[in-house]
Amino acid sequence: MASAVARLLLSAALATLCGQALAASIDAQAVNTAAIASLPVEAPAEKPKDPNPAAVHLQVLLDRAGASPGVIDGYFGENLTKAIAGFEALQRLPVDGKLDPEVLARLPDDVPAVQAYAITADDGKDIVESIPKDYAEQAKMEHLGYTSVAEKLAERFHMDIGLLKTLNPTTTFKPGETIAVAIPGNPKTGLVKRIEVHRKVAQVFAFAEDGSLLAVYPATIGSEDTPSPTGTHKVKGVSRRPVYTYNPKINFQQGSNKKVLELPSGPNGPVGTVWIDLTEPTYGIHGTPEPELIGKVGSHGCVRLANWDVEELAGMVKPGVVVEFIE
Repeated sequence: MASAVARLLLSAALATLCGQALAASIDAQAVNTAAIASLPVEAPAEKPKDPNPAAVHLQVLLDRAGASPGVIDGYFGENLTKAIAGFEALQRLPVDGKLDPEVLARLPDDVPAVQAYAITADDGKDIVESIPKDYAEQAKMEHLGYTSVAEKLAERFHMDIGLLKTLNPTTTFKPGETIAVAIPGNPKTGLVKRIEVHRKVAQVFAFAEDGSLLAVYPATIGSEDTPSPTGTHKVKGVSRRPVYTYNPKINFQQGSNKKVLELPSGPNGPVGTVWIDLTEPTYGIHGTPEPELIGKVGSHGCVRLANWDVEELAGMVKPGVVVEFIE
């Protein structure tokens, strides 16, 4: 009986949300009913003007399957192609990154991709007014937190903030409001024995002790000017909510800052919410304050993942896990 009531409430909430979103280019019902098979086999040459409901649907299903698309934004781009290839690898299919019938047949689709969520009072806590670009100014802050409830919820549900606002065009994102959100997968569990960082395709692969693939993540890897390490290294440890020490002599030059600075923790800090320390000094696998840029720009040498992806990976690693950088 309780589950039936919950379903009725969910349907009513989504119906209201869909009615509010008639003026938008995409809404909850459009995503949940979108046929993934309507998408092209490969990513289009040019980025569409608006997010595609079917692309949102596909991104959510891939996220649930352990093949992270990075930010769920509704666009069929390079990271979505990588996620399809990651899913093929997880399913032990030939890997070509194409949305072919075999991929479609293996994607479980028994739970709505977009569902209703009631914003709570806790969601409105620990919000900061803004994050300055200058590290010297960031160092003066107590916490590099989210700058809005919308940003906080977008990250929790692995979404692009623009897509979240498009799905909820009349929402002010205040406690008590009900909004439509993507429902990604629960964090993967298990014990990672080996991590492969693939430089060319900009992805991180996590393997179990028996050699099976556990999860795949899009990554930002070092640029030609500031390359990532080469060869094989190991995980030294994991730091959650890390404080970041900026040293221009060791790291990179940020603005006009010449002094060593200690930046507080927070999701909008330079290394996000988690730092996985490597045996190669000063290098690690970490989060980011800009998940929408994952895989699209070079890093300063470290391996950068979306905060939710690095949090999942951190939950599966222990000191001694092998990390291999592959050209």
